[in-house]
Amino acid sequence: MIKVTLIVLGGLKEKFFIEAAKEYEKRLSRFCELKTVEINPVSLPDNPSQSEIDKALIKEAELIFKKIPQNSEVIAMCIEGKNLSSEELSQHISQATDFGSGNIVFIIGSSFGLCEEVKKKANLKLSMSKMTFPHKLARVMLLEQIYRAFMISSGGEYHK
Repeated sequence: MIKVTLIVLGGLKEKFFIEAAKEYEKRLSRFCELKTVEINPVSLPDNPSQSEIDKALIKEAELIFKKIPQNSEVIAMCIEGKNLSSEELSQHISQATDFGSGNIVFIIGSSFGLCEEVKKKANLKLSMSKMTFPHKLARVMLLEQIYRAFMISSGGEYHK
């Protein structure tokens, strides 16, 4: 069974986000072995300088790299990434599994994004939209899109 790993900076605290994530995790269990790895973001002052932000992103990158399984298809979620349709994401996941990647890793950074080194390591930089979303909502949206991608590739009726 394919393994899907979500590496996310920060955790879910609000009940509605937790419940939504759990629902998609349950749905995904028939398609993949899903693992969510939460990493605490580096603490920064209220109005950090760009230098402080850059240093924090480098520290977060080090923590992220330790959690990426070898031979993984790495997808970095970032605003400058490609916008894919649900069908295109489904195709990308299918191609990654067809070409031997037994693990697909999606990375959601902190509110300051991801270090450039993480983006460079990624096989795909993916954007959900040009709009900005709370990271907790983005996590639920990503889980839903991964579920939708598997439903598309399996010929399920969820996708309209």
